[in-house]
Amino acid sequence: MRVAVLGIDIGGTGIKGAPVDVRRGAVTAERFRIKTPRPSTPDAVADVVGQIVAHFSYNGLVGVTFPGVVRNGVVETAANVDKSWIGTDLPALLKTKLDVDAVAVNDADAAAIAETAHGAAKNVKGVVILLTFGTGVGSGLVMDERLVPNTELGHLELDGKDAERHVAESVREKNNWSWKQWAKRANNYLASVDALFSPDLFVIGGGIDKAAQDWLPLLQTRAPVEVARLGNLAGIIGAAKNAQRLAARVR
Repeated sequence: MRVAVLGIDIGGTGIKGAPVDVRRGAVTAERFRIKTPRPSTPDAVADVVGQIVAHFSYNGLVGVTFPGVVRNGVVETAANVDKSWIGTDLPALLKTKLDVDAVAVNDADAAAIAETAHGAAKNVKGVVILLTFGTGVGSGLVMDERLVPNTELGHLELDGKDAERHVAESVREKNNWSWKQWAKRANNYLASVDALFSPDLFVIGGGIDKAAQDWLPLLQTRAPVEVARLGNLAGIIGAAKNAQRLAARVR
């Protein structure tokens, strides 16, 4: 029997969702995306989440991601969305505004959950670091297929700034850098991450995965690099799987 959970991925640029067959790790309908509102306040984002829930006529458990540290459902950082999110209980907000039961997780952690279960990190032992390059840089750290949550490695210092200010896909596009120019900075960043964690595998996804053929040959790392196999669906799938797992534990 298929178990379908609605996964919703909140990002700094877009909010997208789809129902997920959590056993297979695949969406069961086409992804639906709406631009992130400006300003991206909790109430405004919750309204967009409500539109996505309504689009699928869904009334069950919802797994939702957030681009920041999420601890027990409470948002603790908000790098690429409105700072008013800090201190917000995301599941409680969605319950109050939309009357839906939700489970929240960091967006890159969700992608790491999905890639570990169904993608590039499946059955990989040791340390795996997933990095998402998009509006910012998210990270998911996995040790022997178990997630270490809320690492936020995009905020490591690189040349005096948050690393994501040098290597995010949004920064590359804003500066009109070639992939060679971007890769020079990305290699410095990956070397810093490698020096701290000595990963056995890097998995790279986020907005840049659509052009992997352009940047993958330019990366120079000690550990092998794999492109996220679930692409931009990884956050959605991971959010749904995380929600289903946590719900099963409390039954």
